[in-house]
Amino acid sequence: MSEKNPLLEMEGLPPFSQIEPHHALPAIEALLKENRDAVDQLLSNEASYQWESLVQPLEEMEDRLGRVWSPVSHLNSVKNSPELREAYNRCLPLLSDYATEMGQHQGLHNAFREIAESENYRMLEPSQKKIIENALRDFRLSGIDLPIEKQQRFREISQSLSQLTSRFGENVLDATNQWEKLITDESLLAGLSDAAKAMARQTAEQRGQEGWLFTLEFPSYIAVMTYADNRQLREELYEAYVTRASDQGPHDKGLDNTPIMEQILQLRHEKAKLLGFDNYAEYSLSTKMAETADQVIRFLEDLAQRSLGVAKQELEELRQFAKERDSLEELQSWDLTYYAEKLKEQCYSLSEEALKPWFPVDRVLEGMFEVVHRLYGITIQEQQGVDLWDQEARFFSVTDREGALRGQFYTDLFARPQKRGGAWMDDCITRRKMADGVQVPVAYLTCNFTPPIGEAPALLTHDEVLTMFHEFGHGLHHLMTQIDFPSVAGIGGVPWDAVELPSQFMENWCWQEAALPLFSGHYQTGEPLSKEKFEQLLASRNFQAGMAMVRQLEFALFDFKMHLEYDPQKAQGNGEQVYAALDVVRDQVAVMKPPSFNRFPHSFSHIFAGGYAAGYYSYKWAEVLSSDAFAHFEENGIFDADTGLRFLASILEQGGSREPMELFIEFRGREPQIDALLRHSGISL
Repeated sequence: MSEKNPLLEMEGLPPFSQIEPHHALPAIEALLKENRDAVDQLLSNEASYQWESLVQPLEEMEDRLGRVWSPVSHLNSVKNSPELREAYNRCLPLLSDYATEMGQHQGLHNAFREIAESENYRMLEPSQKKIIENALRDFRLSGIDLPIEKQQRFREISQSLSQLTSRFGENVLDATNQWEKLITDESLLAGLSDAAKAMARQTAEQRGQEGWLFTLEFPSYIAVMTYADNRQLREELYEAYVTRASDQGPHDKGLDNTPIMEQILQLRHEKAKLLGFDNYAEYSLSTKMAETADQVIRFLEDLAQRSLGVAKQELEELRQFAKERDSLEELQSWDLTYYAEKLKEQCYSLSEEALKPWFPVDRVLEGMFEVVHRLYGITIQEQQGVDLWDQEARFFSVTDREGALRGQFYTDLFARPQKRGGAWMDDCITRRKMADGVQVPVAYLTCNFTPPIGEAPALLTHDEVLTMFHEFGHGLHHLMTQIDFPSVAGIGGVPWDAVELPSQFMENWCWQEAALPLFSGHYQTGEPLSKEKFEQLLASRNFQAGMAMVRQLEFALFDFKMHLEYDPQKAQGNGEQVYAALDVVRDQVAVMKPPSFNRFPHSFSHIFAGGYAAGYYSYKWAEVLSSDAFAHFEENGIFDADTGLRFLASILEQGGSREPMELFIEFRGREPQIDALLRHSGISL
């Protein structure tokens, strides 16, 4: 008797403890065959096509495929292993091939077009019309109008890109995991807090070593960059971090992402040209809020122009401070975070490290849940007895004011080896209306915070609190949807440059005096953060805001212009165009050039391994929306229930069922304005 496959048999939540790498490929193969057969059956049965007999079954098929793939993809990100990586990568070309095949399926395309042109179309709900409208757009973007040989080339490109972007991310993860620094002389750790040293000692013990072990996992890296008095140690970690997966630094050159970046750019460009676009940036905009490349460039350059003077002044202040404090003649990249923290302490009597005792992780979670309870009337409670992939993972349920279950989510908050860096929200299950009720949406919220050390709870920096609120905002967008069709429920179908609105919006409560007591309290005494400390924190909010702004604009302009101006005739496979584009942007907006060995693009997973290609500008674009949305709460009260319920109804519940500008106007009563973003960033109009 053949072994049962938990991926194919699961109902409800994934049985993580039962899922093995060898289950992935047969499950995906079986589902893809089922789906192909079902499509043939659906198309053979109809004289005229209807929503109920075609689109609804397709939604259900795609939903099941997504539910089966979701735990495999998630485990690959949070519990990576050679076996899982191999299984994951064997599935990628099959999934890519299937997606392209469906996107180029002439029978399906004709059926959707027939529905769109029928009398019945007018009777459909707005969300149903949006699905059909999106599908017809996506057929075109999958090459439905291309001749057969070009369709085949499109298919090959899509398959190659799925494999290359996966390899890019794997190389970054491997380079991050391979490097470590063992220190046995405690005097070299001067400046580091007791907590940072305890974390390094705990890491060494876990790996069977004596001393203090530092890694390139972000909590370990940032502790050294922020607090280590030893400048040589800071330089060593900085070089290791910014050269990951590159031709520079102390890494295995077999992990060099240079040729992969070149291939990704070349293939993206070719894909866009096949579809009639001039470049990949224009192709990317075909599914976004922004309408033209010029509009994006003007938006970013306008922000840069407003910010650059402030940023230059901030850097000069930092240089003077380092010179006066330590007679430092030339500030280097590995000095910036260190001296910025020292200057902030001097200006505001405030240290991120000193604030951590007031942000134990459980208190932050409870307070964050109370914030959304006041805004939206929802209640969040932890659930025990759920099958998890790691002992630190947790599971929560979300109920509304009537007691109805609205959603559920997992958290996985701490950094560890074999876990992808960064923070993200992903969907596990999407809301869908079924014959016997509603399929409840489920999300993953993943971060890489400093883990608990010894017997003490995990303590967060205020920056980490911001990250938690940010990812939870994404989670609410997925969980609170009231749309019944998966492809436009939650974050489904939301243009990429609007998807950051709910996440950045949530960050605002981290700076509000009325909200702070909810999610802060000393982990030993429970005492609240004092008014004095809060005022210091608030005063420091825009410390070096100009430098932070131009850094984000550097990333966004680099990403967009690189995809906009890529020239395949100049491609040499050595990354020259990547760095030429970066140099031009740095000349334009950077206030301090990094050293020549810096290989930041080699680990820029957002654009080379994630969904932000020619879309990193989305963070700033959506921040205009989120700042202006929060300004409405500033006008009415930050816990004003009526305003909260309007945001819930107009933004969070609507998913991708309508255009984001239409939804924003419904909430705000007008189009977004940039004033609130500039005010919140401390930049004058």
